[in-house]
Amino acid sequence: MSEIKPRFRRVDGLSIRCAESEDGPRDREALLLSPFPESLYAYHATWSRLAENTRLIAVDLPGFGHSNMREDLLSPRAMSDFIVRIADELGLAKPHIVGPDIGTSAVLFAAAQHPDRFRSAVVGSGGASAPLRLSGPLDEWVHAEDLAPYRALQPKDIVTIAISKIKGYDMPEIVREDYIGAYVGQRIVDQMAYLRAYREDLPVLRDLLPGIEMPVQVIGGRDDHVVPVENAEYLHRHLPNSRLDIVGIGHYVWEQAPEEYARIVNDWWAVN
Repeated sequence: MSEIKPRFRRVDGLSIRCAESEDGPRDREALLLSPFPESLYAYHATWSRLAENTRLIAVDLPGFGHSNMREDLLSPRAMSDFIVRIADELGLAKPHIVGPDIGTSAVLFAAAQHPDRFRSAVVGSGGASAPLRLSGPLDEWVHAEDLAPYRALQPKDIVTIAISKIKGYDMPEIVREDYIGAYVGQRIVDQMAYLRAYREDLPVLRDLLPGIEMPVQVIGGRDDHVVPVENAEYLHRHLPNSRLDIVGIGHYVWEQAPEEYARIVNDWWAVN
């Protein structure tokens, strides 16, 4: 079984954690971006399946997982340019890109602003629509007038509550420890700036979506109570070259339904 073996690279002055699959062909590459509040270990359940025919490079986005934070990157628009710099630094010519959760909007901004940089994209389970359609704690984080109550909480408690929603996944201890270890001190509250930037960035993205010609696979969870499935349907309506798959599961499709998630992604890569 192929394992995730993280290491660190310097990208634009930041220490960025990444992992590369060791086996498999080199003629097809994919850049996998970490969701929140997880890390690149979010791909632990799908890694071996996705690596069968594709070289994988997973990355903790700056400020998330175990990568360095920089305040000016904590918005989808700003992160999109950094994603391109990561691809450049890692020597990826024209990879597929996978950006679930927080990666969704950043990947789509990158596709709009750098139309020939990526071969195709897989997105979903991330805030995308304008006006916003969010629920649960994510909606509270985005719209809270004061973040002081969150700063009073233990970060471990916030992450533990979040990952407790990953139903049906027997999470390995190495994955659980990595998630919890990634969000210490006030880091998790500082990262909320990225989510709160949805209010300004997603209306801008709305106007860019019809011009994105890159093939985009959208995957959503039918029972997602954090990012309602309407976000996935919205993207499918607005993107001119997209495919939509709705999985009968909650928010964390990549871990709650890893076999189906990997099948959808591998099938997508095979024809793009």
